[in-house]
Amino acid sequence: MAVIVELDVMLARRKMSVGDFANAVGITPANVAVLKNGRARAIRFTTLDSICRVLDCQPGDILRSTADPPA
Repeated sequence: MAVIVELDVMLARRKMSVGDFANAVGITPANVAVLKNGRARAIRFTTLDSICRVLDCQPGDILRSTADPPA
């Protein structure tokens, strides 16, 4: 099973730039890119909480699982 981060979808829905989002959450734009590109291996619950607060969403809105890892 693979976990897919759909952060780019939520950023587009909120019309928020990566830079503005990174500043609001308190992480670097490089770390946002890692999340968006699916290269993240872990995420702290405090970071996930901040992301959800900034985007006004639930974790399930940005994380989903799939049976097969992406190609």
